[in-house]
Order: sequence, then structure tokens, then C-alpha cells
Amino acid sequence: MVDRTSAPPAPGQPAHDFTLPSTAGRDISLSDYRDRSNVVLAFFPLAFTSVCTAELCAFSADFSRFEALDATVLGISVDSVPTLSAFKAQHGIGIDLLSDFKRMVSRTYGTLIDDLFFSQRAYFIVDRAGIVRWAHLERELGHRRENAELLRQLEALA
Repeated sequence: MVDRTSAPPAPGQPAHDFTLPSTAGRDISLSDYRDRSNVVLAFFPLAFTSVCTAELCAFSADFSRFEALDATVLGISVDSVPTLSAFKAQHGIGIDLLSDFKRMVSRTYGTLIDDLFFSQRAYFIVDRAGIVRWAHLERELGHRRENAELLRQLEALA
């Protein structure tokens, strides 16, 4: 069961700002990207799982395509920074991973699965003004959006 105490921000609404520790060695805030870059927030359940590994490696493989569309991809999970750092190193992941260890951002974005205490897979595309332009929450943990779909949504912002 997903915690719906907070509804996910819908397209057209401001994205909820947050600050989380990251594998970049510093805290990252969504507002850091305001007026600088579009942002793809990619919530994923857990590091070192098959679908999450494939998803995060695909983001790395398409890093330049996201960058060409003026987009930064931020992976968010409830794993600790040391776990995310090991995951990133082991798989050569080229994007920053953020630790929502206290589950506050997952709750705020309405993605926390209460029974499992981790986030469902979800995507939010936030424009440079901080407005959500597209959102998708996966119904099943084993499913994920392909990068082509996310890139099409980003192209629509141009």
C-alpha cells in the first residue's frame, strides 16, 4: 500500500522542494536547479536489485541525450549514501543518487510503500521554473519507463 498522506504533485503544480544527501559528497536540493536545468526525479525502490540496476545504468548510458535536452537526472531511493555510493561505483552509474533514508521525500511525493518501507518507482519531470510537467507512478515494482519516453517528454518542453 502506498502512503497517500501526501499526494504526488500533478503536472502544472510546483514541485515539492527538498534537500537530500547524495553520492556527490554534498547535499542536493531540487531548488539548486531552478532557472538552470530541467530535472528528472527518478524514485527507485532499492539499490542492487535487477530492475533498478538496469534503470540506473540506462540513465548513465543516455546521459548525453538528457544533457542535450538541458535535463539533470536525479535518482532517489531510501538506501543510505554508503550503499548508493557502492552501487554507483560497482555499476559505473554516472548520475547523482540521493538518499531519502528518512523517507520524508518519498512521503511528500506520495511514493512510499508503507508495507515495504521503500518507494515505488516513479518519475517527475520538473522544468526550470520548478513546475512538474509530467509524472508517472509505476503500478508494479518490476516495471519502469524507458528512457525514450522520458526523452520525448523533455523534448516537449523545448
